[in-house]
Parts: sequence; structure tokens; C-alpha cells
Amino acid sequence: MSPSYLSVFLIFCRNSLVRDMTYRWNFLFDAITSLAWMSINLLFYMLIYEYTPLLSLPEAGSADPGWGKYQFYVFISTSMIINSIVQAFFMPNAEEFSELIRTGNLDFALLKPIDTQFLISLQKIEWSSLANFCFGIGLLVYALLQLDYAPSLAQVLLYPLYIVCGVAILYSLTIAMSSISVWLGRNQNLYDFWFYITNFSRYPLEIYHGRFGDPLRLTFMYVLPVLLVVNVPARLLAKPFEAQQWPLALFTVIATGGSFWLSRRLFQTALLSYRSASS
Repeated sequence: MSPSYLSVFLIFCRNSLVRDMTYRWNFLFDAITSLAWMSINLLFYMLIYEYTPLLSLPEAGSADPGWGKYQFYVFISTSMIINSIVQAFFMPNAEEFSELIRTGNLDFALLKPIDTQFLISLQKIEWSSLANFCFGIGLLVYALLQLDYAPSLAQVLLYPLYIVCGVAILYSLTIAMSSISVWLGRNQNLYDFWFYITNFSRYPLEIYHGRFGDPLRLTFMYVLPVLLVVNVPARLLAKPFEAQQWPLALFTVIATGGSFWLSRRLFQTALLSYRSASS
């Protein structure tokens, strides 16, 4: 991000924070509601681990024993971190994109001397959603301290990289779906559809196995790569790194670049089809 774009982004951050602090009780209520929802989800998995030491069984012939309690807490916290970033920085703007098209206010964005996708993607930030980010960081630290092994320095350094990859993949999916609003006029069900798709990323790869699981795993790894979003960074940090993980880790980087490129092309194509309010 160039210095000029960084300064614009910081202005967006400040303006959004001023807006949220104007309605402080609403901000606190949103943050508390998000934390309560995350706590309920965590309690659900705590209950499961009262009855089983492993949440998912390993594949046949694999030396991986599955996901233990604290390993899965790393998985959950990784999901919280990634989704909170997307929901704070990108989802509010993606939901508002269709309204800009309907009202014709997209004209004003197109006239500004700045990249339109950057402006559309980041002009509004929901700071209350970052409460889940803090919760996820706390849970991650706790889970790592409880593991029976310590991640290597390389694993710790690679983890943020794959967090960025996960955020970029979800952002690409979000901007691609919001771009469709140019042709549909309105896309009010964006958040629901996004939730249905990304819900597959909230569970380990091991459960997608068998008659119905294999097609789902192939679809959501190679067509819509949402299964890579949480599984790769969580597995990287929660378990000892093995040589057979390198192909999946490398593919994640390729899928991230491909997803971002395709979503940007779709966004630019959508803008070419846009008819301003004055046309």
C-alpha cells in the first residue's frame, strides 16, 4: 500500500471510529453480542470434548492422530481472527455496494482520483467486530500454551502470512459477490450467501471424506478455496509441520493470488457494465 493510500486508509479508520464513538452504547452492545456468540460456540466445543479426545478422525494410513482439544482451539481462534478482520473491514462495504448502485451514489466514487475498488472496499469499518479478533488472539495464546509441543520459529513466522492469505481469499469472494449487484441491481442476501459458503471453512478437512465429503472437499478447495482459509494456518501452527503439508501450503498461496486476480477482473468488468444515475 503506497503512502498516499495508507493515509487515506487511516482517515477511513479515524472517521469510522468517530462514528462508532458517537453511538457508544450501540458500539458496546454490538461488541458484547459478538463476544457472547463466540463464547457460546466455544462452550459447544468444550462440551464435545467432555466426551471425546479427538474431534475428527485421521485419514486411513495417516500418522496424524486427529484434532485434540487444544489443537482445535487453535483452529477455532484462527477462524475467529480471520472472520473478524473480514467482517470489520470488508463486509460492511460489500453490503453497502448494492445500495450505492441503486441510489446512483457510485457515480461519486467513480469520480474520485483513487482506485475505486480500494475506496469501495475500505471506506467504512465496523470496529465492534474486532472484539472477536481480541478474543481469538487470547484463545490462541491460551491454546498454544497448553499444547504438548512448541511450534518452531518458522511455523510462528508463517502463521501471519497464511492469516493474510485466508483474509485475502474471503475478501476476494466478498468483492466478487458484491460485484454481481451491478447486474442484479440489488443484492440484499449477500451476507447470508457469504455465511453459507464460508461456513464450510469452519471445520477441519478430515471431516470432508467419503461419498458426500469428497465432492465437497474438492469443490471448496479447488473451485471456491474456502477450505484453505482456516485449515492451512491452523494446521501449520497446531501440529508439527510435515513434508506432505508443503503442496497444500504452496497451493494456498497460488489460490490466494488467483482469487484476488479473478475478483478484481470481475469487479472491473462489472464497472464497465454500470450505468450511472444520470444515464
